[in-house]
Amino acid sequence: MTAEESSVDIVRKATRELARKFDNDYWLEKDRKHEYPWEFVKTFAEGGWLGAMIPEEYGGIGLGLTEAGVMMSEIAASGAGMSGGSAIHFYVFPPAPIVRHGSEEMKREWLPKLARGEILMAFGVTEPTAGVDTSRIKTKATKIDGGWVVNGQKVWITNAQNAHKILLLARTSPRREDKPLHGMTLFFTDLNRERITVREIEKLGRAAIDSNELFIDNLEVGDDEVVGEVDKGFYYLLDGLNPERTVVGLEGVGLGRAALELATKYANDRVVFDRPIGKNQAVAHPLADAWIRLEAAELMCMKAAELFDAHQPCGPESAAAKFLGAEAGWQACDRALSTHGGFGYAKEYHIERLWREVRLLRNAPFSQEMVLNYISTQVLGLPRAY
Repeated sequence: MTAEESSVDIVRKATRELARKFDNDYWLEKDRKHEYPWEFVKTFAEGGWLGAMIPEEYGGIGLGLTEAGVMMSEIAASGAGMSGGSAIHFYVFPPAPIVRHGSEEMKREWLPKLARGEILMAFGVTEPTAGVDTSRIKTKATKIDGGWVVNGQKVWITNAQNAHKILLLARTSPRREDKPLHGMTLFFTDLNRERITVREIEKLGRAAIDSNELFIDNLEVGDDEVVGEVDKGFYYLLDGLNPERTVVGLEGVGLGRAALELATKYANDRVVFDRPIGKNQAVAHPLADAWIRLEAAELMCMKAAELFDAHQPCGPESAAAKFLGAEAGWQACDRALSTHGGFGYAKEYHIERLWREVRLLRNAPFSQEMVLNYISTQVLGLPRAY
Protein backbone atom coordinates (compact mmCIF):
# COMPACT_ATOMS: atom_id res chain seq x y z
CA MET A 1 0.00 0.00 0.00
CA THR A 2 1.52 3.31 -1.08
CA ALA A 3 1.29 6.52 0.89
CA GLU A 4 -1.33 7.73 -1.59
CA GLU A 5 -3.39 4.53 -1.50
CA SER A 6 -5.54 3.95 1.58
CA SER A 7 -7.11 0.72 2.77
CA VAL A 8 -10.44 2.08 1.52
CA ASP A 9 -8.99 2.60 -1.96
CA ILE A 10 -7.60 -0.94 -2.01
CA VAL A 11 -10.91 -2.46 -0.89
CA ARG A 12 -12.87 -0.37 -3.37
CA LYS A 13 -10.65 -1.38 -6.28
CA ALA A 14 -10.48 -5.09 -5.40
CA THR A 15 -14.17 -5.60 -4.68
CA ARG A 16 -15.26 -3.53 -7.68
CA GLU A 17 -13.18 -5.75 -9.95
CA LEU A 18 -14.54 -8.90 -8.33
CA ALA A 19 -18.20 -7.84 -8.38
CA ARG A 20 -18.10 -6.73 -12.00
CA LYS A 21 -17.15 -10.23 -13.13
CA PHE A 22 -20.91 -10.83 -12.82
CA ASP A 23 -22.75 -8.69 -15.33
CA ASN A 24 -26.31 -7.42 -15.46
CA ASP A 25 -27.43 -10.44 -17.48
CA TYR A 26 -26.28 -12.76 -14.67
CA TRP A 27 -28.45 -10.87 -12.18
CA LEU A 28 -31.36 -10.75 -14.60
CA GLU A 29 -31.32 -14.55 -14.83
CA LYS A 30 -31.08 -14.96 -11.04
CA ASP A 31 -34.03 -12.60 -10.66
CA ARG A 32 -36.10 -14.40 -13.30
CA LYS A 33 -35.40 -17.88 -11.95
CA HIS A 34 -35.43 -16.95 -8.25
CA GLU A 35 -32.02 -18.62 -7.90
CA TYR A 36 -29.65 -17.91 -5.03
CA PRO A 37 -26.39 -16.42 -6.43
CA TRP A 38 -24.07 -19.12 -5.09
CA GLU A 39 -21.45 -18.50 -7.80
CA PHE A 40 -21.20 -14.88 -6.68
CA VAL A 41 -20.96 -15.84 -3.00
CA LYS A 42 -18.28 -18.45 -3.77
CA THR A 43 -16.18 -15.88 -5.61
CA PHE A 44 -16.25 -13.51 -2.65
CA ALA A 45 -15.60 -16.39 -0.25
CA GLU A 46 -12.50 -17.41 -2.20
CA GLY A 47 -11.27 -13.83 -1.97
CA GLY A 48 -11.73 -13.89 1.80
CA TRP A 49 -14.29 -11.09 1.75
CA LEU A 50 -17.09 -12.89 3.62
CA GLY A 51 -15.12 -12.47 6.83
CA ALA A 52 -14.60 -8.77 6.24
CA MET A 53 -15.46 -7.71 9.82
CA ILE A 54 -14.64 -10.99 11.57
CA PRO A 55 -11.36 -10.69 13.53
CA GLU A 56 -8.32 -12.36 12.01
CA GLU A 57 -7.99 -14.75 14.97
CA TYR A 58 -11.35 -16.25 13.96
CA GLY A 59 -10.60 -16.57 10.26
CA GLY A 60 -11.67 -13.14 9.05
CA ILE A 61 -9.72 -10.16 7.76
CA GLY A 62 -10.70 -7.74 10.52
CA LEU A 63 -11.69 -4.72 8.45
CA GLY A 64 -13.50 -1.74 9.88
CA LEU A 65 -17.01 -0.64 8.99
CA THR A 66 -15.60 1.97 6.61
CA GLU A 67 -13.92 -0.65 4.42
CA ALA A 68 -16.79 -3.16 4.72
CA GLY A 69 -19.29 -0.47 3.78
CA VAL A 70 -17.31 0.50 0.71
CA MET A 71 -17.26 -3.16 -0.32
CA MET A 72 -21.05 -3.39 -0.05
CA SER A 73 -21.51 -0.16 -1.99
CA GLU A 74 -19.31 -1.47 -4.80
CA ILE A 75 -21.28 -4.71 -4.91
CA ALA A 76 -24.55 -2.83 -5.28
CA ALA A 77 -23.03 -0.45 -7.85
CA SER A 78 -21.83 -3.35 -10.01
CA GLY A 79 -25.44 -4.05 -10.99
CA ALA A 80 -25.83 -6.75 -8.35
CA GLY A 81 -28.14 -4.45 -6.39
CA MET A 82 -29.66 -5.96 -3.28
CA SER A 83 -29.63 -9.47 -4.76
CA GLY A 84 -25.85 -9.39 -4.57
CA GLY A 85 -25.76 -7.03 -1.60
CA SER A 86 -27.93 -9.21 0.63
CA ALA A 87 -26.07 -12.37 -0.39
CA ILE A 88 -22.83 -10.93 1.06
CA HIS A 89 -24.39 -8.64 3.67
CA PHE A 90 -25.57 -11.58 5.77
CA TYR A 91 -22.06 -12.92 6.20
CA VAL A 92 -20.69 -9.55 7.27
CA PHE A 93 -23.10 -7.93 9.73
CA PRO A 94 -25.49 -10.39 11.48
CA PRO A 95 -22.53 -12.23 13.10
CA ALA A 96 -21.63 -9.04 15.06
CA PRO A 97 -23.35 -10.15 18.32
CA ILE A 98 -21.46 -13.46 18.14
CA VAL A 99 -18.15 -11.65 17.58
CA ARG A 100 -18.72 -9.35 20.56
CA HIS A 101 -20.69 -11.51 22.99
CA GLY A 102 -20.49 -15.17 21.97
CA SER A 103 -18.55 -17.68 24.03
CA GLU A 104 -15.00 -18.44 22.98
CA GLU A 105 -16.11 -21.93 21.94
CA MET A 106 -18.92 -20.53 19.81
CA LYS A 107 -16.63 -18.04 18.10
CA ARG A 108 -13.89 -20.55 17.36
CA GLU A 109 -16.32 -23.13 15.99
CA TRP A 110 -18.57 -20.99 13.82
CA LEU A 111 -16.90 -17.71 12.82
CA PRO A 112 -14.22 -19.36 10.63
CA LYS A 113 -16.94 -21.35 8.86
CA LEU A 114 -18.92 -18.16 8.22
CA ALA A 115 -15.79 -16.39 6.97
CA ARG A 116 -15.09 -19.22 4.52
CA GLY A 117 -18.69 -19.38 3.33
CA GLU A 118 -19.09 -22.96 4.52
CA ILE A 119 -22.33 -22.19 6.33
CA LEU A 120 -25.15 -19.75 5.74
CA MET A 121 -27.03 -18.08 8.58
CA ALA A 122 -30.43 -16.49 8.98
CA PHE A 123 -31.34 -13.69 11.38
CA GLY A 124 -34.59 -14.27 13.27
CA VAL A 125 -35.86 -11.11 14.98
CA THR A 126 -38.91 -9.64 13.20
CA GLU A 127 -42.41 -10.90 14.03
CA PRO A 128 -45.74 -10.28 12.31
CA THR A 129 -47.52 -8.85 15.36
CA ALA A 130 -44.64 -6.76 16.74
CA GLY A 131 -43.37 -4.78 13.74
CA VAL A 132 -40.73 -2.26 14.79
CA ASP A 133 -41.71 -2.64 18.48
CA THR A 134 -39.30 -5.48 19.20
CA SER A 135 -40.18 -5.39 22.89
CA ARG A 136 -43.51 -7.05 22.02
CA ILE A 137 -42.21 -10.17 20.30
CA LYS A 138 -44.13 -13.30 21.29
CA THR A 139 -41.62 -16.01 20.42
CA LYS A 140 -40.89 -17.58 23.79
CA ALA A 141 -38.07 -19.73 25.12
CA THR A 142 -38.98 -21.87 28.15
CA LYS A 143 -36.19 -23.17 30.38
CA ILE A 144 -35.63 -26.92 30.62
CA ASP A 145 -32.77 -28.96 32.03
CA GLY A 146 -29.67 -28.12 29.98
CA GLY A 147 -31.36 -25.75 27.59
CA TRP A 148 -34.55 -24.18 26.32
CA VAL A 149 -37.64 -24.96 24.24
CA VAL A 150 -38.62 -22.26 21.76
CA ASN A 151 -42.07 -21.68 20.26
CA GLY A 152 -43.24 -18.81 18.09
CA GLN A 153 -43.28 -17.18 14.69
CA LYS A 154 -40.91 -14.97 12.70
CA VAL A 155 -41.40 -13.10 9.43
CA TRP A 156 -39.24 -11.53 6.70
CA ILE A 157 -36.39 -13.89 7.52
CA THR A 158 -33.75 -13.82 4.80
CA ASN A 159 -31.87 -16.98 3.75
CA ALA A 160 -34.09 -19.44 5.63
CA GLN A 161 -34.57 -21.63 2.54
CA ASN A 162 -30.89 -22.56 2.61
CA ALA A 163 -29.52 -21.49 6.02
CA HIS A 164 -27.75 -23.95 8.29
CA LYS A 165 -27.86 -21.75 11.42
CA ILE A 166 -30.11 -19.04 12.80
CA LEU A 167 -29.46 -16.20 15.22
CA LEU A 168 -32.80 -16.20 17.00
CA LEU A 169 -34.29 -13.68 19.43
CA ALA A 170 -36.85 -14.99 21.93
CA ARG A 171 -38.47 -13.85 25.17
CA THR A 172 -37.02 -15.57 28.22
CA SER A 173 -38.66 -13.30 30.80
CA PRO A 174 -42.04 -11.53 30.77
CA ARG A 175 -42.16 -8.01 29.32
CA ARG A 176 -41.93 -5.26 31.91
CA GLU A 177 -43.33 -1.78 31.32
CA ASP A 178 -40.38 -0.17 33.12
CA LYS A 179 -37.82 -2.20 31.12
CA PRO A 180 -39.62 -3.35 27.96
CA LEU A 181 -36.42 -4.33 26.11
CA HIS A 182 -35.10 -6.49 28.93
CA GLY A 183 -35.91 -10.20 29.06
CA MET A 184 -35.04 -11.25 25.51
CA THR A 185 -32.25 -13.71 24.71
CA LEU A 186 -30.24 -14.42 21.57
CA PHE A 187 -29.65 -18.03 20.56
CA PHE A 188 -27.31 -19.20 17.79
CA THR A 189 -28.61 -22.60 16.85
CA ASP A 190 -29.33 -25.02 13.99
CA LEU A 191 -32.19 -24.13 11.70
CA ASN A 192 -33.83 -27.47 12.43
CA ARG A 193 -36.46 -28.03 9.74
CA GLU A 194 -38.12 -30.75 11.77
CA ARG A 195 -39.08 -28.06 14.28
CA ILE A 196 -39.10 -24.95 12.08
CA THR A 197 -41.50 -24.71 9.14
CA VAL A 198 -40.18 -22.33 6.48
CA ARG A 199 -42.57 -20.69 4.01
CA GLU A 200 -41.24 -18.37 1.34
CA ILE A 201 -42.89 -14.97 0.80
CA GLU A 202 -43.44 -13.88 -2.80
CA LYS A 203 -42.35 -10.26 -3.01
CA LEU A 204 -41.70 -7.25 -5.22
CA GLY A 205 -37.94 -7.37 -5.68
CA ARG A 206 -34.69 -9.10 -4.73
CA ALA A 207 -36.11 -12.34 -6.08
CA ALA A 208 -32.75 -14.12 -6.01
CA ILE A 209 -32.68 -13.86 -2.20
CA ASP A 210 -35.50 -15.58 -0.33
CA SER A 211 -37.62 -13.98 2.41
CA ASN A 212 -39.66 -16.24 4.64
CA GLU A 213 -42.12 -16.85 7.44
CA LEU A 214 -40.92 -19.22 10.17
CA PHE A 215 -43.19 -21.28 12.41
CA ILE A 216 -41.24 -22.63 15.40
CA ASP A 217 -42.68 -25.65 17.19
CA ASN A 218 -40.87 -26.98 20.29
CA LEU A 219 -37.36 -26.22 19.05
CA GLU A 220 -34.83 -27.42 21.63
CA VAL A 221 -31.80 -25.16 22.10
CA GLY A 222 -28.83 -25.87 24.37
CA ASP A 223 -27.49 -23.59 27.09
CA ASP A 224 -24.22 -23.46 25.14
CA GLU A 225 -26.12 -21.86 22.23
CA VAL A 226 -27.01 -18.73 24.22
CA VAL A 227 -25.16 -15.66 22.94
CA GLY A 228 -23.86 -13.71 25.93
CA GLU A 229 -26.16 -13.56 28.94
CA VAL A 230 -29.78 -14.60 29.25
CA ASP A 231 -32.29 -11.71 29.05
CA LYS A 232 -29.79 -9.30 27.48
CA GLY A 233 -30.19 -10.31 23.84
CA PHE A 234 -31.77 -7.09 22.59
CA TYR A 235 -28.89 -5.01 23.88
CA TYR A 236 -26.48 -7.22 21.92
CA LEU A 237 -28.47 -6.54 18.77
CA LEU A 238 -27.73 -2.84 19.19
CA ASP A 239 -24.09 -3.55 18.36
CA GLY A 240 -25.19 -4.39 14.85
CA LEU A 241 -27.87 -1.73 14.29
CA ASN A 242 -25.68 1.28 13.57
CA PRO A 243 -23.37 -0.63 11.20
CA GLU A 244 -26.35 -2.10 9.36
CA ARG A 245 -28.01 1.29 8.94
CA THR A 246 -24.79 2.82 7.66
CA VAL A 247 -24.21 0.02 5.19
CA VAL A 248 -27.80 0.09 3.93
CA GLY A 249 -27.20 3.75 3.15
CA LEU A 250 -24.09 2.83 1.19
CA GLU A 251 -25.95 0.06 -0.63
CA GLY A 252 -28.55 2.65 -1.61
CA VAL A 253 -25.77 4.84 -2.98
CA GLY A 254 -24.39 1.88 -4.91
CA LEU A 255 -27.77 1.02 -6.40
CA GLY A 256 -28.27 4.64 -7.43
CA ARG A 257 -24.88 4.69 -9.13
CA ALA A 258 -25.63 1.49 -11.02
CA ALA A 259 -28.85 3.04 -12.34
CA LEU A 260 -27.16 6.35 -13.11
CA GLU A 261 -24.46 4.56 -15.12
CA LEU A 262 -27.10 2.83 -17.25
CA ALA A 263 -29.16 6.01 -17.64
CA THR A 264 -26.19 8.13 -18.68
CA LYS A 265 -25.18 5.65 -21.36
CA TYR A 266 -28.75 5.46 -22.64
CA ALA A 267 -29.10 9.27 -22.67
CA ASN A 268 -25.95 9.51 -24.78
CA ASP A 269 -26.90 6.75 -27.19
CA ARG A 270 -30.64 7.26 -27.63
CA VAL A 271 -31.40 9.65 -30.51
CA VAL A 272 -34.83 11.29 -30.85
CA PHE A 273 -35.53 14.28 -33.15
CA ASP A 274 -32.00 13.88 -34.54
CA ARG A 275 -30.25 14.52 -31.21
CA PRO A 276 -29.20 12.46 -28.17
CA ILE A 277 -31.86 12.79 -25.50
CA GLY A 278 -29.12 13.73 -23.03
CA LYS A 279 -28.92 17.13 -24.73
CA ASN A 280 -32.32 17.95 -23.28
CA GLN A 281 -32.10 19.58 -19.87
CA ALA A 282 -35.30 17.84 -18.81
CA VAL A 283 -33.28 14.61 -19.09
CA ALA A 284 -29.84 15.88 -18.09
CA HIS A 285 -30.71 17.94 -15.03
CA PRO A 286 -32.53 15.21 -13.06
CA LEU A 287 -29.56 12.89 -13.61
CA ALA A 288 -27.10 15.59 -12.55
CA ASP A 289 -29.20 16.27 -9.46
CA ALA A 290 -29.20 12.54 -8.69
CA TRP A 291 -25.39 12.45 -8.88
CA ILE A 292 -25.12 15.34 -6.43
CA ARG A 293 -27.46 13.66 -3.94
CA LEU A 294 -25.63 10.33 -4.16
CA GLU A 295 -22.31 12.06 -3.47
CA ALA A 296 -23.77 13.87 -0.46
CA ALA A 297 -25.35 10.70 0.92
CA GLU A 298 -22.05 8.86 0.64
CA LEU A 299 -20.32 11.55 2.69
CA MET A 300 -22.82 11.10 5.54
CA CYS A 301 -22.43 7.32 5.36
CA MET A 302 -18.65 7.57 5.53
CA LYS A 303 -18.89 9.97 8.47
CA ALA A 304 -21.06 7.49 10.36
CA ALA A 305 -18.69 4.62 9.53
CA GLU A 306 -15.63 6.57 10.64
CA LEU A 307 -17.31 7.44 13.95
CA PHE A 308 -18.18 3.77 14.51
CA ASP A 309 -14.63 2.65 13.74
CA ALA A 310 -13.32 5.27 16.18
CA HIS A 311 -15.66 3.83 18.89
CA GLN A 312 -17.57 7.12 19.02
CA PRO A 313 -21.38 7.52 19.35
CA CYS A 314 -22.91 7.43 15.88
CA GLY A 315 -26.65 6.75 16.29
CA PRO A 316 -27.91 9.96 14.65
CA GLU A 317 -25.29 9.82 11.91
CA SER A 318 -26.05 6.19 11.04
CA ALA A 319 -29.78 6.92 10.97
CA ALA A 320 -29.18 9.91 8.70
CA ALA A 321 -26.88 7.79 6.51
CA LYS A 322 -29.61 5.20 6.01
CA PHE A 323 -32.20 7.90 5.28
CA LEU A 324 -30.09 9.80 2.77
CA GLY A 325 -28.70 6.71 1.03
CA ALA A 326 -32.16 5.18 0.62
CA GLU A 327 -33.66 8.44 -0.67
CA ALA A 328 -30.82 9.26 -3.05
CA GLY A 329 -30.72 5.68 -4.36
CA TRP A 330 -34.46 5.57 -4.92
CA GLN A 331 -34.48 8.94 -6.68
CA ALA A 332 -31.59 7.97 -8.95
CA CYS A 333 -33.24 4.67 -9.93
CA ASP A 334 -36.60 6.33 -10.52
CA ARG A 335 -35.07 9.02 -12.71
CA ALA A 336 -33.03 6.41 -14.58
CA LEU A 337 -36.24 4.51 -15.31
CA SER A 338 -37.85 7.72 -16.62
CA THR A 339 -34.79 8.41 -18.78
CA HIS A 340 -35.33 5.07 -20.51
CA GLY A 341 -38.94 5.95 -21.31
CA GLY A 342 -40.97 2.87 -22.22
CA PHE A 343 -37.85 0.73 -22.27
CA GLY A 344 -37.43 1.39 -18.55
CA TYR A 345 -40.20 -1.17 -18.09
CA ALA A 346 -38.37 -3.78 -20.14
CA LYS A 347 -36.36 -6.29 -18.12
CA GLU A 348 -33.58 -6.45 -20.70
CA TYR A 349 -32.60 -2.87 -19.83
CA HIS A 350 -32.11 -3.82 -16.16
CA ILE A 351 -33.42 -0.55 -14.72
CA GLU A 352 -36.73 -1.98 -13.51
CA ARG A 353 -34.86 -4.60 -11.43
CA LEU A 354 -32.74 -1.94 -9.71
CA TRP A 355 -35.87 0.20 -9.23
CA ARG A 356 -37.71 -2.69 -7.53
CA GLU A 357 -34.76 -3.53 -5.31
CA VAL A 358 -33.90 -0.01 -4.15
CA ARG A 359 -37.48 0.54 -2.97
CA LEU A 360 -36.85 -1.95 -0.18
CA LEU A 361 -34.33 0.37 1.46
CA ARG A 362 -36.91 3.03 2.27
CA ASN A 363 -38.74 0.43 4.40
CA ALA A 364 -35.91 -1.65 5.85
CA PRO A 365 -34.16 -2.15 8.19
CA PHE A 366 -36.33 0.65 9.58
CA SER A 367 -38.57 3.03 7.69
CA GLN A 368 -37.81 6.60 6.75
CA GLU A 369 -40.61 7.69 9.09
CA MET A 370 -38.96 5.88 12.02
CA VAL A 371 -35.68 7.62 11.18
CA LEU A 372 -37.48 10.95 11.42
CA ASN A 373 -39.09 9.89 14.70
CA TYR A 374 -35.67 8.99 16.08
CA ILE A 375 -34.01 12.25 14.99
CA SER A 376 -36.89 14.41 16.19
CA THR A 377 -36.91 12.89 19.68
CA GLN A 378 -33.30 11.82 20.30
CA VAL A 379 -31.51 14.68 18.55
CA LEU A 380 -33.95 17.60 18.63
CA GLY A 381 -35.53 16.71 21.97
CA LEU A 382 -39.12 16.83 20.75
CA PRO A 383 -41.80 14.78 22.56
CA ARG A 384 -42.52 11.25 21.35
CA ALA A 385 -45.65 10.59 19.32
CA TYR A 386 -45.85 6.94 20.38
